[in-house]
Amino acid sequence: MFLSGLLISISYIAAQMLSDIGSLQIVNVFGVSLDAGTFIYPITFTLRDMAHKVLGKKMVRILIISAAVVNIIMAFYFWLVSLMQPDTAAGSSGNWGSVLAPVWRITGASIIAEVVSELMDTEIYHIWITRITTRFQWMRVLVSNVFSVPLDSFIFSFLAFMGQMPTYVVWQIFWGNVLVKGIVTIISMPMIYLVKDKAA
Repeated sequence: MFLSGLLISISYIAAQMLSDIGSLQIVNVFGVSLDAGTFIYPITFTLRDMAHKVLGKKMVRILIISAAVVNIIMAFYFWLVSLMQPDTAAGSSGNWGSVLAPVWRITGASIIAEVVSELMDTEIYHIWITRITTRFQWMRVLVSNVFSVPLDSFIFSFLAFMGQMPTYVVWQIFWGNVLVKGIVTIISMPMIYLVKDKAA
């Protein structure tokens, strides 16, 4: 059980990091604007639910905060590297900084949205398994995500882009995020059955 908890925790933090890096790029998919982190981030909700099964609520809270700290350190490190002089003789170029140096408003919005929505997801998940039922494990993932996905998308979209883009584009990013995250949630839901309930 220790090994599965460790692997889930590592996967959770890795997915958080990848989604934060992806969120720096806004992409257009079938005419809908959304940040590229949207394709990976929803998996963290299911991974967080898996961690809850193995580690319990208190440890999951620590995991959520730890992931936020790691993402802050990552953004700061990328920013620091972007300030350094590239060694063109070794094939490096200044393009690295323009690609990976954090846009602090977007990075901050992403981390705040993650912490708030993941902590709320944890509370809803906990209420579901302690006061409603431990049956239908897919349902606990779906119910908690129904609340946390729109909250995460709203906080991120409006903190990151309100005032910099037309309001209708911000709403488009929000709805695009909700749609894609909802689809990924449904696809990733069966992952909850990969681990056994061990802690509340």
